[in-house]
Amino acid sequence: MPPAKKRARSYDPARTRTAVLAQFGNVREAVRGLGPEQFARPTRLGEWTVRDLVAHIGMALGALHRALALPEPPRADAVLLDWPFATSANSAAIDEFTRNLAAEQSDLHAYLTDVEQTLRALLDEHPGGRLVGTSAGALSLDEYLVTRAVELVVHTDDLNDAVPGLDVPHDRQALAATTRLLADALAVKAPGGSTEVRVPPYAVVQCVEGPRHTRGTPPNVVETDPLTWVRLATGRLTWKDALAEAKVSASGERADIGELLPIMA
Repeated sequence: MPPAKKRARSYDPARTRTAVLAQFGNVREAVRGLGPEQFARPTRLGEWTVRDLVAHIGMALGALHRALALPEPPRADAVLLDWPFATSANSAAIDEFTRNLAAEQSDLHAYLTDVEQTLRALLDEHPGGRLVGTSAGALSLDEYLVTRAVELVVHTDDLNDAVPGLDVPHDRQALAATTRLLADALAVKAPGGSTEVRVPPYAVVQCVEGPRHTRGTPPNVVETDPLTWVRLATGRLTWKDALAEAKVSASGERADIGELLPIMA
């Protein structure tokens, strides 16, 4: 995937920081109540157990600690919309790191608590414009925090799927940022104006080459809810199944966006 041609929409830095900490806190509190049998449960993420998944959630925020411990990159050489397309390249290394971390941490709640406390201190210490190295290139800390919101929302949904009845809540602002970034990434992947993708109440984007509508109801419309969109964009749910289960509506000859999904894998 080539680098994004346009800049991402702006995200309020203070709200993003609050959302990341809130969502991580939701996960940490849920993990407090998990027992050995629940930690051993399988997940929809290949061979990962719930223990592996929880360790990975901590690792996703721990990445900020590691990035800020390194010298600041000399310049920003990426934009936020590059990040969704860069994550799959490191999947093997992420899997190995996650498994090792899960094996090392005997008390995952204590581990998450330590990650959270350290993160709060780091966010107080570093300005939002501080550059950090990421899988996509050098981004500002404020931009990188948006990607952490995505990681947390996606994996909170994985955790809820793996442990019936857990029902970890999604912070509204974290879910909004995730929905918008993944919708904007679709517009980068399939630029155009013939199809309108609606994910109320958070995002509307134009995508797919073809005739551009200028007013009135677009001829090609896709609409779904935020969590269904997140699952589609990350490969947790197929386009075919979403249609069959009436979780997405699609009207118009250019409304079949199944071949464009997932965006992140």
